[in-house]
Amino acid sequence: MNNLDVDVSQVKKLVELVEEHNLAELTVEDSDLSITVKGPASQPPAAMVVQAGAAVQPAEAVGEPEEAQEEIAGAAQPRFEGTIVDITAALVGVFYRAPAPDAPNFVEVGDSIEVGTEVGLIEAMKVFSPIPSEIAGVVVDIPGQNAKLVHQGEVLVRVRVREE
Repeated sequence: MNNLDVDVSQVKKLVELVEEHNLAELTVEDSDLSITVKGPASQPPAAMVVQAGAAVQPAEAVGEPEEAQEEIAGAAQPRFEGTIVDITAALVGVFYRAPAPDAPNFVEVGDSIEVGTEVGLIEAMKVFSPIPSEIAGVVVDIPGQNAKLVHQGEVLVRVRVREE
């Protein structure tokens, strides 16, 4: 094995960048040296599917900025009133309704979905994050436009919750 001159302080800075910007992965190449730092975003979440790219908040909270901000920040326990639930973007990126340009959309209005059903993808920094549903129900609206930039908290899909 060759003895490579690696500046540990530079590697620490790369790790800090990954953590600070919540990156899934960062690769730096220079001559014969390539360093890849993987952050927690590159690993599937253990219990909360929300962190994979979607946050669920009540449709009623969308019009109330302070409540919506609190919901986005504390998306660990989704709360909702009534029967319509919004699936929102958990990060800034480009929203895709299908896995490929020539593939069918993940969901359409009227589709019945289960918990864990992928409703789209968000691409951020060349990393595609799936957006799974945390609720079962019927898709009633898809405000998220395909291949368009979305911001954190923006409504992507609206679902009418299934009565149990």
